[in-house]
Amino acid sequence: MSRNQLANETSPYLLQHKDNPVHWRAWNASSLAEARSQNKPILLSVGYAACHWCHVMAHESFEDEATAAVINEHFIPIKVDREERPDVDQIYMNALHALGQQGGWPLTMFLTPSAEPFWGGTYFPKQAKWGRPGFIDVVRQIARIHDKEGGKVTSNASALMQVLREASIASRSAEQLTPELLDTAANRLLSVMDPLNGGISGAPKFPQGSLLELLWRAGARTGNDRFREIVLTTLERICSGGIYDHLGGGFARYSVDEHWLAPHFEKMLYDNAQLVYLLSEAYVTTRNDLFRIRIEETIGWLTREMTTPQGAFAASLDADSEGEEGRFYVWDAREIESVLGAVDYELFASAYDVSKSGNWEGKVILNRLRSTALFDQELEDRLAHMRGKLLDAREARPRPDLDDKILADWNGLMISALARAAEVFDRRDWLSKAEEAFHFITESMTRDGRLGHAWRQGRLGTPGLASDYANVIKASLELYRVTQTREYLTTAQAFEEIFYYYQWDKEEGGYFLTASDTDDLIVRPKSAADDAVPNANGIMACNLIELWHLSGNETYRDRADEILETFTGQILKNAFASTSLLNAFDFRINARQLVILADTEAEIFSNVMRQTTSFNLVLLRPGESEELGPTHPASGKTQLEPGKPTAYLCEGETCSLPLTEIEPLLRLLR
Repeated sequence: MSRNQLANETSPYLLQHKDNPVHWRAWNASSLAEARSQNKPILLSVGYAACHWCHVMAHESFEDEATAAVINEHFIPIKVDREERPDVDQIYMNALHALGQQGGWPLTMFLTPSAEPFWGGTYFPKQAKWGRPGFIDVVRQIARIHDKEGGKVTSNASALMQVLREASIASRSAEQLTPELLDTAANRLLSVMDPLNGGISGAPKFPQGSLLELLWRAGARTGNDRFREIVLTTLERICSGGIYDHLGGGFARYSVDEHWLAPHFEKMLYDNAQLVYLLSEAYVTTRNDLFRIRIEETIGWLTREMTTPQGAFAASLDADSEGEEGRFYVWDAREIESVLGAVDYELFASAYDVSKSGNWEGKVILNRLRSTALFDQELEDRLAHMRGKLLDAREARPRPDLDDKILADWNGLMISALARAAEVFDRRDWLSKAEEAFHFITESMTRDGRLGHAWRQGRLGTPGLASDYANVIKASLELYRVTQTREYLTTAQAFEEIFYYYQWDKEEGGYFLTASDTDDLIVRPKSAADDAVPNANGIMACNLIELWHLSGNETYRDRADEILETFTGQILKNAFASTSLLNAFDFRINARQLVILADTEAEIFSNVMRQTTSFNLVLLRPGESEELGPTHPASGKTQLEPGKPTAYLCEGETCSLPLTEIEPLLRLLR
């Protein structure tokens, strides 16, 4: 029997804590009302199912009877899954930053009975060590201060609430965004990149998709090869390092070292989505088979391990198994030799950096960082056979836990990536996966036309967040481009209307993270900053620009412009924190429209998107029932000859001469 109130929750993270002696509640109106009625402070603990240090703190403190007794006596303890309630997490993480502390999970915050933060931290050991106080001592001290020194609590809470309110108000600027800012930001970013290993210099190293996209766009815009070279170096090293699972496919969250060797072993859906998309774009330009293989293997992992019975995609795989981080993934050289035999072992060890002493804390993390280039096909086939044997052997190990909740925003990212990969590689099976997941979201995660955020075991959670709408609309537009099925465009437009109604800031501009009828938060967050995923306002600005070009409806353009104007102050203050908005600005001023006129199914431009980047390119295929609007620069243009497809590439108010062959068109696109 559960010892607290979490047993009826659906979040795998909350269910991990249902048997703790801590009397956990979930974040809801009832729990918050209980704190107010009893005038007891709240101990808020935020984490997620795949979080290693969350597990450590749980085992050390939350499973400890003595610690739990102190918590239960003095606090209303509330446990939050940050993936299920990223709005709650964002508010209190901002409060932690305002206290001058570095963020991370578990997030441990102490709140007044009215849920206003007054102090906090991240991981606390059970007993004082590493310069950190012991958690039970912290709990006792905070309880004493709350009861005996209420003035300090009130002062801290008031100051933090002021910061939180100000953080939700966009700092518009008298200055305007300029094309020069894009180049300045890209050059500054280039200067802090690691020329040997890729990524930002130093450790830890995160994939950071929006930053890489900014550099990729700069290369296309300026013709400076250094921008694309650093992106390709980064992707090659990520694809070769231990951050990639060379046996099962898929990328881990980040690397703790500067070489991409030793990962933090959790696998998150959103990282893999962003990398599949970027690798698809990189492949279009380079035809590097390393990128193709990693995409195929990662989608194989997605299919095998992350696809739910509903056809959508699970959130994450844990870093831990058998109580140890990475245990499922690391090897001992003797294990590998026993599986492969002596002859194959020597070949495999040479290719994958295997040694008796190990390459990380005495263990072996498989990697190919010694050379990122592929071997000849015969050798690669032999190595693939060996990897298959090791994968079979690994399957006998206790597996990391799967967090199988379905998040609309992360699924949107992966649907977009699958659609783009399907387009690049002409894979109908990948496109079918994307469409199946999309239909689940629009059918089972939608109520009265409104998206929900999280689904598990037949239960739909809180109303959709800005990230849900932005990424699902992006997925709709990707599917529309690839399939030219009108339903996807109309779905994107319908969600945009609902999103605008419930989450647009009608006073300041931009989108709030939460809907207007969300009633359990102390402030309504709105942000320009990217996190592990691109900011919703940046993604949505791109969506609106594309919708404007596709429909000719200038309302979409005006809303995109207002987003950029709303957050200009934040962008100018810290461009690196808002690269998704810079990418949207690049799209706004440098968008190109490829208009293809054809009245036959077998036409020469059918695979043009497999041979050119999709960034900043809008594909329009007007037919008899969908003519271009009168203000479109290609309006009135026709096919040169009946039955002969004709293309126009338009930028701004002008279009190219009509093109009837693909090579001249590709030269223009490149």
